[in-house]
Amino acid sequence: MTKAEIITEIISEIGSERIDTQRVIESFMKKIKQSLTSGENVYLRGFGSFIIKYRAKKLGRHISKDKSIVIPAHNIPAFKPSKSFTDLVKKEVPIKK
Repeated sequence: MTKAEIITEIISEIGSERIDTQRVIESFMKKIKQSLTSGENVYLRGFGSFIIKYRAKKLGRHISKDKSIVIPAHNIPAFKPSKSFTDLVKKEVPIKK
């Protein structure tokens, strides 16, 4: 599902204007990004957490040059779903083979 599809579905559910719904979604995503870039995690009870994960320095390979490189330590954004969200997906989504 894309952002445009989410906006369309929200509009059909609550009957708001497209521009207003789009502004709310954009603002929501902007606030999450701002929180994470300032080092603060975002916790949404019953949905999940947007967190910052630390990745340690490690040795990697530059395949085309056949050379070892050092990948420096860094932080990455991550999403951790809540237990209720995880359980719902396990229950509702069929297993693909």
